[in-house]
Amino acid sequence: MDAAYAEPLDIARLAAIAMVSSAHFIRIFKATFGETPHRYLQRRRIERASALLRDTDLPVTEICLAVGFTSLSTFTRTFGAVVGETPTAHRRRAATPGPVPTCFVKAWRRPA
Repeated sequence: MDAAYAEPLDIARLAAIAMVSSAHFIRIFKATFGETPHRYLQRRRIERASALLRDTDLPVTEICLAVGFTSLSTFTRTFGAVVGETPTAHRRRAATPGPVPTCFVKAWRRPA
């Protein structure tokens, strides 16, 4: 799932690889990772989208499709639920450097 996060989730195929039923795969996955395969995949996609928003100038729609979402509205809603802000706001905030921690300012201003 980590390597193919942009592909559609195929529980039946994953369950077949693990040689268990789909229902058993979902139960074992949740018991192991603390979340369902669908939720895990969404989180991985949002993490990758967050990195692309911070590090590239790609349009939000292109990032949405690149990480495996097929709907911009679903991507925006999911991103907001996970990150707490819209993809555009996330990009804008990431581009604006935050305040420098006081310890760095004091170290920089300290006489040599």
